[in-house]
Amino acid sequence: MPKTLFKFVFLFLIVSCSSVKKEKIDDYVFKTKSEKKAYIKSYDKALKLWDIPYTEENIPTKFGTAHIIIAGPKNGKDLVLLHGMDASSTMWYPNIKALAKTHRIYAIDYIMEPGKSTLTTNPLSSEEIVVWYNQIFDHYKLKNFDIVAASRGGWIATLLATQKQNNIDKVVLLSPAQTFGYIDKPRKTSAALFLKLFPSERKFQKTLKTFSYYPQKISPVYKRQFYLANKYAKSNSSMLQMKPFSDDELKSITNPFLVLIGDHDVINSDDSLERAKEFLANCKTQKLKDAGHFLSIDQSKTTNEAIVNFLK
Repeated sequence: MPKTLFKFVFLFLIVSCSSVKKEKIDDYVFKTKSEKKAYIKSYDKALKLWDIPYTEENIPTKFGTAHIIIAGPKNGKDLVLLHGMDASSTMWYPNIKALAKTHRIYAIDYIMEPGKSTLTTNPLSSEEIVVWYNQIFDHYKLKNFDIVAASRGGWIATLLATQKQNNIDKVVLLSPAQTFGYIDKPRKTSAALFLKLFPSERKFQKTLKTFSYYPQKISPVYKRQFYLANKYAKSNSSMLQMKPFSDDELKSITNPFLVLIGDHDVINSDDSLERAKEFLANCKTQKLKDAGHFLSIDQSKTTNEAIVNFLK
């Protein structure tokens, strides 16, 4: 990614973050209570798309409340799901039935994005992000668990795997953002930035066409929630921490990894897969045909099969 454009994009993000005033410390994401209420209503409707039994839990952490959706057999192997940027845990609706057949699911809403987790401190550093997730893992006594993570969630999963003492087993990355390299097609992804800064239905539809090869496959119910996340929730500076991992950081990871990208992905290219294979000691890669950045929706069946087979 050209450095000048990279700096330009994130300068806009910084300005956006600093220009929004918080009503209260516990309203980090949303500007007003009415906007948050409208978003949560859309979240609840989208969560019903899971169409399997689940429970929702809120647990206290050092940095605020963590919201976790739990599903799947109690005797199944533990599987943590980390969603993409502004997508929330409801995004797993095309995948959850396949994943919950054999795994005990823990889908975690990221605390600095739209969702049901609530930040009550200042924005978290990378080190604090690790502490936050480990508090959740400790709460549920998760040991030798797997992770499936999309986009920004993929960067977070990789960050967790770089920690010398972790209880992670296998990791699946679905088009991880800023993990093995900077954004592959920055000009195309600028649509998402301007949607965040100046939200409108037109920009939203353009963004979906940029990131999804089959935007018509996305549920209208989920689209509504995703749009409100961009319309009401302010940008946050945690994107500034998302720099590609160094060679040494990647080499330090011993977990088995599967990295999936779409052949029409605007975030990753073959270079991402090559770097993953070169520096991760135990890594498989796969490119899915006719899929964009939202490959878990674009090619849900193929994605689900690849994940399930890898986790066996």
